[in-house]
Amino acid sequence: MARPKKEKLIIYQVLMRLFGNANTTRKKDGTIEENGCGKMSDFNVSALNTIKQLGCNAIWYTGLLQQASQTDYSEYGIPKQNPHVIKGKAGSPYAISDYYSVSCDLADDPARRMEEFDQLVSRTHKAGLKMFIDFVPNHVARHYESVTAPEGVMDFGASDDTSKAFDPQNNFYYMPDRHFAPQIDLGDGADRYEEYPAKATGNDCFHASPSRNDWYETVKLNYGVDYCGGGHYHFDPVPDTWNKMLHILLYWCKKGVDGFRCDMVFMVPVDFWHWVIPQVKKKYPRTVFIAEIYDPALYRCYIHYGGFDYLYDKVGLYDTLRAIIECRESATAITRRWQEIDDIHDNMVNFLENHDEQRIASDFFAGDAHKALPALVVSTLMRTNPFMCYFAQELGEKGMDEEGFSGRDGRTTIFDYWSLKTLQKLQGKDNTWRRHLLNVYERELREYYSKVFQIATTENCIVRGGFYDLQYANFDNSGYDVHRQYAFLRNLGRDVILVVVNFDAEDKKVSVNVPKEAWDFVGVTSRRRHIENLLTGEWNFVEHDILQPMTYDVPGYGAIVLKIQGT
Repeated sequence: MARPKKEKLIIYQVLMRLFGNANTTRKKDGTIEENGCGKMSDFNVSALNTIKQLGCNAIWYTGLLQQASQTDYSEYGIPKQNPHVIKGKAGSPYAISDYYSVSCDLADDPARRMEEFDQLVSRTHKAGLKMFIDFVPNHVARHYESVTAPEGVMDFGASDDTSKAFDPQNNFYYMPDRHFAPQIDLGDGADRYEEYPAKATGNDCFHASPSRNDWYETVKLNYGVDYCGGGHYHFDPVPDTWNKMLHILLYWCKKGVDGFRCDMVFMVPVDFWHWVIPQVKKKYPRTVFIAEIYDPALYRCYIHYGGFDYLYDKVGLYDTLRAIIECRESATAITRRWQEIDDIHDNMVNFLENHDEQRIASDFFAGDAHKALPALVVSTLMRTNPFMCYFAQELGEKGMDEEGFSGRDGRTTIFDYWSLKTLQKLQGKDNTWRRHLLNVYERELREYYSKVFQIATTENCIVRGGFYDLQYANFDNSGYDVHRQYAFLRNLGRDVILVVVNFDAEDKKVSVNVPKEAWDFVGVTSRRRHIENLLTGEWNFVEHDILQPMTYDVPGYGAIVLKIQGT
């Protein structure tokens, strides 16, 4: 089981190559020279304090490790990558070409990139932020070659027997006597990409001809599962890939990394996680492991047996809240979602955006970031588990650019060199971050996010208190629309908070029935109460019969968060 938490994590996920990039060219499919690139140094004291002041206490640096890129760094000893097996000019952050290095793109001086990384760790921790990075265990770039690995560490595939489709001690899977022949252009002449024998592709494509929609830029790693011969497990002796991955995790822990967001963990056998996570935590007990996983049937296995601290709550709460925002689902569905995972709710990471999902303000989602504010309140305040905010989400970034390999799809590109206008408003020429340059829409949105995050991290009953769903008590309440409003209580000791959200555009006078058993549950018995709206700072004293509904004005696309104390 995960260790007890003493704080509620608010994680700021940031795609490093875009954050801090002041270049305004934004040429479709542009090179790094044309479009520029953010650097580790852009996460200076001012930038990190801005993130901390937003209310975050952890940052996930996305795209930090060296990935395959079309940019040539051969003068620094980095093997030149073939552009035909790279998606976009910048390449995917999940096609790792060197597990022991950070991306040259992110360094002011690529030759000193590891020193710059050490400085980033120091600045991050001094700002009061935990530092998380990606761990990509399932696949590597088509051409993997580490130039920074510690002495004695062999590259993946260096000792493989390529005559075998599968061997427990091989790092890759092979198609013996077959050339890699994906359904893409591999170039001509000296520029042509050659791979023989062909290796299996990252998305479990065990043939030599993946399509353009496959992860053709990656190679599947072998954890001892014989996918080529019936899926049998070969975990004794421990496969070579397991030992290599343990060494990589310990390497980054030693450098000061506080945790790992682990990519596509369900594509790696849970036995590996059961083996590796305790070994890492034995040496670095505070290390946090977050799993990207989408199959609820596997959740408990990856927590209780695999050892993960947290899992993505994507197919549950995220999908439900998105459907409610888009008026495709009733707010009553929120109750069903938390009930499905009530025994593991502390282990779920909530979010409304990330690099895989469409931006809230995009034309493909809500079109207006304010429409998701009720969902923000629910996701952040409903339980003790973490919430994750994607960079510029708090500013209403629309994600409607057509950057290059990533088309206009409502997402912020992970494949191209680009910059975000919304963030550039914050970034001053003197390398300070200036909130006063935001327009009214952006400023109000950011202030709302900040208030919610501050409540989440400072109010004891939100950080580690109990939860009481009030939806069931209001189905027959004519002053409460169970399809567009949602209410719950949080409590710890004498601290009680009532949260009511309104998914409708119009302001509503909402009558909330709080049954006697709910008041008993949270320990409120007094008729006279001091009530403070934590979102506005307003407070008053009220006399109220606990058996009668309470009526409040709840703004459209908004919420009330009321701290209640008996007097």
